[in-house]
Amino acid sequence: MPSRSSQSSQVSASVSARKKKAEAQSTARPAAVGQNAAVPSIGSYLIAKLQDSGIRDVFGIPGDFVLNFYSLLEESPIRVIGTTREDCAGYAADAYARVNGMGAVCVTYCVGGLSLCNSIAGAYAEKSPVVVISGAPGMEERRNDPLLHHRVRDFQTQREVFEKITVATASLDDPLTAFREIDRCFAAAARYKRPVYLELPRDRVNSKPLSPNPSPVEDYVSNPLALKAAIEEAADRLSKAKKPVVIAGVEVHRFGLRETLLKFIEKHSIPVSATLLGKSVISERHPLYLGVYEGAMGREAVTKYVEDSDCVVLAGTFMTDINLGIYTAHLDPQKCIYATSEQLRIGYHHFHDVRLDDFLESLASASMKITKRAMPKPLPAAEPFKPEEKKPVTTKRLFQRINQLLSDDMVVVADVGDSLFGASDLVIHQHTEFLSPAYYTSMGFAIPAALGVQVANEKLRPIVLVGDGAFQMTCLELSTILRHSFNPIVVVLNNKGYTTERFLHEGPFNDILNWEYHRLPDLLGGGWGFEVHTESELDQALKASIANEDAFSLLNVHLEPDDISSALTRLAERMSKTI
Repeated sequence: MPSRSSQSSQVSASVSARKKKAEAQSTARPAAVGQNAAVPSIGSYLIAKLQDSGIRDVFGIPGDFVLNFYSLLEESPIRVIGTTREDCAGYAADAYARVNGMGAVCVTYCVGGLSLCNSIAGAYAEKSPVVVISGAPGMEERRNDPLLHHRVRDFQTQREVFEKITVATASLDDPLTAFREIDRCFAAAARYKRPVYLELPRDRVNSKPLSPNPSPVEDYVSNPLALKAAIEEAADRLSKAKKPVVIAGVEVHRFGLRETLLKFIEKHSIPVSATLLGKSVISERHPLYLGVYEGAMGREAVTKYVEDSDCVVLAGTFMTDINLGIYTAHLDPQKCIYATSEQLRIGYHHFHDVRLDDFLESLASASMKITKRAMPKPLPAAEPFKPEEKKPVTTKRLFQRINQLLSDDMVVVADVGDSLFGASDLVIHQHTEFLSPAYYTSMGFAIPAALGVQVANEKLRPIVLVGDGAFQMTCLELSTILRHSFNPIVVVLNNKGYTTERFLHEGPFNDILNWEYHRLPDLLGGGWGFEVHTESELDQALKASIANEDAFSLLNVHLEPDDISSALTRLAERMSKTI
């Protein structure tokens, strides 16, 4: 058991380092953005903030109320990626943020901004920091309350809508406050890892500040006494535990805490699982990695191992109904250390004003003697996929073949439904190479997300898993992918309808028109299309897709309507015993 003096010194060092970092940022940032001889306009200052935040690309669709700002973007080093729909721009910016750290989308007023709402709501729910920039009618043209086009109710309507789905909003209509408001919103996006909204009237794009605009940065610092008390209680529980385990969640990625978590688990040889939303927060080839914990949808050995634990550290984990396997998971709160950016709870004790990074860093540095727990028996090594020439493809065999396909330079992008559930059993090689809306579960995410991934990092090649229903919603974003010569491999699970919905409630409303998906490249004038009925055709199509590096590949994989993944089968079996 560590001494109180050693714990106190470690906590003090962590908080002191945080304060020094905040002071350095407060001193340096005003000079870094627009504080030179050339006084910036609101528009140019906003572009500088995008660049300072590491954003090199902005997604969107132009419109008359935002054309002045688009002109500034075109003159800047920032690349503008035009998409086919505003919601697709939002999905792409979300995926870009997950890979890059922060993303941005720029659209026109109301008809553009309100079309973004669903994808930005998903980014909010899953903690993906996207900067939403919307044009707006000029302040001068609003005089006498005219009925300007795109307007809904009044000039505040769109901003009021976005107040519900972002962590900070601002209307940049006053040069006296606009610069500080930009700083405030960017700081909120960085701190909370959630979207922010900036509305820019078109006659304010080139407006200059009316007075000097220093913008000190206030950093959120942990309460040292609360942090010290939390570390002492956490260390005491872990030291007494006989079966400790860690469940790593998506915030480990969002806040860049992978190395901190690895330091902690490797120091004490603590086994680690991941949630479905947090899948790939560490490499799934790590010797301490157990697998995805998702209640009945997960492998029984992983579920039992986690639920048998007498001390579960939930690190950056949101316990959603999907992560809990539709409430088939069983975790005793009394045995949990629940640490996120929003709350810290140890058993039934709540600690306030403690940063997630401070807590995990202090925990990793704390002196503890933790019982080493034997790992569960590993799964037998998968046998090489040997296709049977005329055997129809099944969902199980499809995912077995894709698992064999994965390499270090690939990223799996899974849409919702059985594409997501089936992908939970894939072994992801590298850190954060699995993207999916595994909490908000909005259909149509995957295709535009693949665009966002390759805009953020062209070296990553997406393997896109998407059901036919979700594909029909946003598939024309392949046009943008083709335009920019990106090369994702898109696998359409074609079972003629909404498989997960059939599992929940069968009915004709779950059926959709069967498209000839493999012929879409003919319409777009590029890309490669493959129709797949058998295992041998699947094997040949994937090999050809890997070789085709100059454009996207699209596989139309025919499956039976009642064929479901192993994860969904496990859930059905567990739920059938309780109903």
